[in-house]
Amino acid sequence: MHTDPIADFLTRIRNAYAARKRMVDIPASKVKLGISQVLQDMGYIHGYKKMDEGPQGHIRVALKYDTDTKRPAISKIQRVSTPGLRVYSKAQEMPRVMNGLGIAVVTTSKGLMTGKQAKAENLGGEVICYVY
Repeated sequence: MHTDPIADFLTRIRNAYAARKRMVDIPASKVKLGISQVLQDMGYIHGYKKMDEGPQGHIRVALKYDTDTKRPAISKIQRVSTPGLRVYSKAQEMPRVMNGLGIAVVTTSKGLMTGKQAKAENLGGEVICYVY
């Protein structure tokens, strides 16, 4: 049985929002730190912090909710590229999520960024997930 650590990361965030948690701890990796940075830059989470406890460490993510309605900032987070089926996109064919209301997190040769940023820099890459 093979596991998908990025899918586990996304599922932990999805479950924490469903349980109305304020913080969630996730085992750390460079890709997960990069995804957390993109989510923070785009305003989907308050922030994150890498905790160096144990051999691998973990990431503590502070989730964001609307102050008036108490609704989560992320309504849906969906894995696109899996270990069994990698999904790549050229810069010109970068997907638009929810007609521009959401983001696609993409790995490029210059690191993780949104699909819109990758298209602006004329970079293609692997589409990790959709967030909206």
